[in-house]
Amino acid sequence: MSIAETLSKFTRELRHESIPQRVRVRAKHLILDALGIAFASGKYAFAQRTLEGLRQLGTGDSNVFGFPDTLSLRDAVVMNGLLIHGLDYDDTYLPGSMHVTASTVPTASAVAARQKRTGEELLSACIIGFEAAARLAAAGKGGFQKSGFHATGVCASFSSALVAGRLLNVDADQLTMAQGIALSTASGTMQPLRDGSWTKRMHPGWAANAGVAAAFMARGGFIGPSEAYEGHFGFYPTYLGAQFAHADLASIGHELGETWQLERISIKLYPAGHLTHAFMTATLALIREHAIAAGEVASVRALVGEGAIPLVCEPVALKRRPTSGYMAQFSLQYALACCIARGRFGLRELEQETLDDPVIHTLADKVTYEVDPQAGFPRLRSGEIIIRTRDGAEHRQREVIDPDHPEANDAIVAKFMDNACLVMPEERASAIRDRVLAIEREADASRIVSALAGPFTG
Repeated sequence: MSIAETLSKFTRELRHESIPQRVRVRAKHLILDALGIAFASGKYAFAQRTLEGLRQLGTGDSNVFGFPDTLSLRDAVVMNGLLIHGLDYDDTYLPGSMHVTASTVPTASAVAARQKRTGEELLSACIIGFEAAARLAAAGKGGFQKSGFHATGVCASFSSALVAGRLLNVDADQLTMAQGIALSTASGTMQPLRDGSWTKRMHPGWAANAGVAAAFMARGGFIGPSEAYEGHFGFYPTYLGAQFAHADLASIGHELGETWQLERISIKLYPAGHLTHAFMTATLALIREHAIAAGEVASVRALVGEGAIPLVCEPVALKRRPTSGYMAQFSLQYALACCIARGRFGLRELEQETLDDPVIHTLADKVTYEVDPQAGFPRLRSGEIIIRTRDGAEHRQREVIDPDHPEANDAIVAKFMDNACLVMPEERASAIRDRVLAIEREADASRIVSALAGPFTG
């Protein structure tokens, strides 16, 4: 079978009762994490401006997370994907540098609501999407980023087509066609990380939109390539370019439905690109253990994986003086300066007051970097920091984020409550939490999806 046929078979034949209970529980927590971030994103200008633009395209009957607006189905998935990914606080499947929920949850919720599917069917579709997205991205072996593509933007067009197709109950041949159609829609480059522009935020929602369209078109009889992935001009040879030599396409179907990659999805504890997280954890550990004050720091050296340097370290001038909160989320220099000066990196560190802080500027100028030959990218996210103080002392710390040791479900619940309570009363947040974690009990998915719409106050 082709890769598309393998994924079609998995999508069609997976039964909810065959999914291990621990996998279902983890998937519900991943959904919860995504929704909490979406709610928090609604208060930011990028979300409000996006919604204003989409409103001009007309209304519909699909809900927007945290807003009273209803949009067309495809516009709703664009908006909801942007809300989940817009703060870059969403999950990451580290081996593929893939944000799995930001396309899957909008697609599954919108299509399940439209088709009046059950909560159990919505959850099963999400699990299929999480698994397919993770495997498709990891097969690139880090090559998408090296070729300039955002793995989430390009891979999620295919996984979203599978999610939508599952909920539309299309047959296996139509699912294969949907993936072939998605091949002509996959898009999204890493250029926004260089200049702080907004388009990376829209990649997951746009991929979800593409996947939904592909599934509906396939159901209508539209014909796409059957070898979407491995064909001569297929996804991997074309999008990976020279990096195709390192790809592992066999891993996509290996133990599919037996070994669950979604259990290895990491949850972000900082609202920034995952490439900076180990460095922040190492820096915070050092300043706390040795009681290092900002004024005592003479220099900070970071050992960075070669593939991460153009994304979070360069261009140096812009990374040291990010002009927006979004640019700051992909600046190692700025992140480390915040950790030293403020002992944290949260949503408040993305505000203009912090961007303009001269103490942060002084510290960011002291951060240098060099290539780390033992980075372990893409499977691991490692970070080593060496802080030298004015008295000549040198302190070193190395941290590694390992997908085989993901954050506990309790940490996800706590993060959801923190994010949700930014925009709603704790009672409402608790009710949503409990309902999502019991989503299989929903007889009509449209009811829980509509409960995720705002407003949450007043």
